[in-house]
Amino acid sequence: MRVALLPPAIRSIHSLAPALHRGGGAFPFHIASSMQALLSAIASMPLPTDAQRVFHGRGGRHPGCEQWTLDAYPPVFVLTSFLPATDETEAQLAAIGQALAERWAVLAPGQPLNWVFQCRNEALRTQGRTETRLMQGEVPDPHVVTENSARFKAHVLRGQNHGLFLDMAEGRRWVRHYAEARRQDRYGLKVLNLFAYTCAFSVVALQGGAKQVVNVDMSHGAMAIGQQNHQLNGITTGASFLAHDIFSSWGKITRSGPYGLVIVDPPSYQKGSFVATKDYARLMRRLPDLLAPGGHALLCLNAPELGVDFLQNQMQELAPELQFVERVANPAAFADVDEGRALKVLVYAMPDLPQPNAAGPAPGCPA
Repeated sequence: MRVALLPPAIRSIHSLAPALHRGGGAFPFHIASSMQALLSAIASMPLPTDAQRVFHGRGGRHPGCEQWTLDAYPPVFVLTSFLPATDETEAQLAAIGQALAERWAVLAPGQPLNWVFQCRNEALRTQGRTETRLMQGEVPDPHVVTENSARFKAHVLRGQNHGLFLDMAEGRRWVRHYAEARRQDRYGLKVLNLFAYTCAFSVVALQGGAKQVVNVDMSHGAMAIGQQNHQLNGITTGASFLAHDIFSSWGKITRSGPYGLVIVDPPSYQKGSFVATKDYARLMRRLPDLLAPGGHALLCLNAPELGVDFLQNQMQELAPELQFVERVANPAAFADVDEGRALKVLVYAMPDLPQPNAAGPAPGCPA
């Protein structure tokens, strides 16, 4: 008798029955079936080498999985839930853990599986807290990950941010390419990196050929990690680090300008330091004075409640000199049913100086 094979995703769900069986009760098949998209992504994922998102339930493209994301910070996986724990959470984690173990046994036979679970629901977020558990294995210390040959320190066991924002991968790629294209500028490319966090933009800009990057962030801890990230990549010159609240004084920043590229990547909301709806306008007003003729600004915003028009309308009103160039696409892994809710990365250009007529006036014409 021939037995029809189930599709891989369905086979993986049925294989989870022992892990989900509780106290002799009925197998709660609805738990695994509701997570089918996540389990399928795990079952088909390639071996991650760079830091990257594996599954993005938050994008709304996988009904029933909206609360889940799965990231790879090799050699560690980080599973995040954006809803409070329920009676089913432990069974869900058991299902995901078994799926990871089965796939890891194929991808890296004999190698230990390392994964972390973080709960980051709204109540915890408003308190600036998370609940994080090491589910299996260990996390290296130091934990260094790669992205397009650049190396960065990660810290997945503490806080909501892990040292490298994975959704900004295409923004970093854009900055690297921009620096490469401006490598031959007469005086070299000077970059201002506002809200620099751990200075990943600075690393890729200097790798691309920028001459100087001024990194500004009010967190001394983030600036210290930023310096370590430069050292990890063998970058010993070209970067400066200013632990400074930009809204308290712009003097130090403007004196180092003008800049060929200004990167603005603030938090959407950080109590006591930045509220996008109020403070982004204060940044936009400064751009014309910060940018050199022909320079560009990279404006970033990760606030689902604020669409692209929030940035574009304010730029038109507050910095009309700058011209909109493009929106940088997000990584494919971060696809969203509504791109207006997804990360916004917009490029604006400052007009260049008028070019003199090299040929001079035509014969017989007044100079």
